[in-house]
Amino acid sequence: MTEDITIGAGTDERFSGLPGRPGKIVAVHLSYASRADQRGRRPAHPSYFFKPSSSVAPSGATVERPAGTELLAFEGEIALVIGTAARRVDLAEAWDHVGWVTAANDFGLYDLRANDRGSNVRSKGGDGFTPVGPSLVDARTVDPAALRLRTWVNGELRQDDTTAGLIFPLPQLIADLSQHFTLEPGDVILTGTPAGSSVVVPGDVVEVEVDAPGAPGALSSGRLVTTVTQGGHGFDGALGSLPAVDDVQRTEAWGSRAAAGLEPDPEPFRLTPELRAKLVKAPVAGLSAQLRKRGLNNVTVDGVRPMHPEAKLVGTARTLRFVPNREDLFASHGGGYNAQKRAFDAVGEGEVVVIEARGEEGSGTLGDILALRAHARRAAGIVTDGGVRDHDAVAAVGIPVYSKGAHPAVLGRRHVPWDADVTIACGGTTVQPGDLVVGDRDGVVVIPPALAEEVADAALAQEDEDAWIAEQVAAGHPVDGLFPMNAEWRARYDAWRAKR
Repeated sequence: MTEDITIGAGTDERFSGLPGRPGKIVAVHLSYASRADQRGRRPAHPSYFFKPSSSVAPSGATVERPAGTELLAFEGEIALVIGTAARRVDLAEAWDHVGWVTAANDFGLYDLRANDRGSNVRSKGGDGFTPVGPSLVDARTVDPAALRLRTWVNGELRQDDTTAGLIFPLPQLIADLSQHFTLEPGDVILTGTPAGSSVVVPGDVVEVEVDAPGAPGALSSGRLVTTVTQGGHGFDGALGSLPAVDDVQRTEAWGSRAAAGLEPDPEPFRLTPELRAKLVKAPVAGLSAQLRKRGLNNVTVDGVRPMHPEAKLVGTARTLRFVPNREDLFASHGGGYNAQKRAFDAVGEGEVVVIEARGEEGSGTLGDILALRAHARRAAGIVTDGGVRDHDAVAAVGIPVYSKGAHPAVLGRRHVPWDADVTIACGGTTVQPGDLVVGDRDGVVVIPPALAEEVADAALAQEDEDAWIAEQVAAGHPVDGLFPMNAEWRARYDAWRAKR
């Protein structure tokens, strides 16, 4: 299966953990479920970046943290070394093209990551940023689904995971990459890091080991050892962008806000059953009035009407944005599993799909299939400032829907489904994911979560007051001084409330 490789590394010590100097190093952005869950996103497909072969270092080497930087992070990884050329290979035969398995450390400088926009050229391409070794394990002797990866920092175990925890199995990475270019003998594939990656500082010693616990002979790469040192050279801003960090980069580099020494994120807003009950009871007109008293005048979704006027809509916003149709963009974004379908597949219980359609009534923005999907996901409802196809069938689903009316045309006549879970404009008001959306016969109002409890209580209190005023007017009292109440009527009302 494997073949001897002569790449011409000569006596260069940097490549002593490999058969020679690799022609290319390909690294996976995100591949372990534990890491993906830590980051809060699971990719549907693997994505990659290149690292220069000049970044390779042997076991026992040092890695510099450049002057003026703070976020050098380790990432223990399993490295695959290609043994025979692979071009458009099937998944079943992909592992046959792997010659060896060993340990690697994919160091990254988060201070430069924002400027690289995912390419990682500078943030992960520095000299010494890819230690590999120390020993090669014959790929024919191990099961790619049963490898173990462990990383220690100053003797403390920080990462411990196996390839059973991969989102994308190792052979899939080989087969996928071979679709696009030839993997040549000596090329190195860095297969991603599990949870536990964090920041290291000068003086720290990082060790990475890959082994196959279930294989005969306790096969192991040995421990790949790297010591972090402080560099004396920084970066010249006249030549390129300078390092910059913020709390987002600190959190990603350290693995959590707590590990980075930052205050924890505020608890995410949760629509409690108690608050939901208040909002169900409070009329939209009353909520709108209370928001106006607090300086918020542009919170109504204008121009939409309910399919089910008798049904109250209460939920948190899940947003979807359409842009005006352009044929080339619809060809790239409109078909297949587009943003519209992803949004309806992702909507959760108690959420409202809110659609920005720019008030365009000349096509549908959803039909009965998507209404059924939202209903099956226990969504609270749908609000669109565009049209609805299959109007009667959508109405029959029973889920609360607010729209500008019916239209028979398909989505692509006017719209391209563009993105989801972003800030949008619907019916003339801005809607952010997580905003409270409340609808009744009067229309739809959007409530910032931080004000929801206060506004709901005030609206209900105002309802009680208005009901009492209505009783006085019905009893024959004139509205002058009563609506709104003067001091005398206010005293009567307060006395009435005290007796309740």
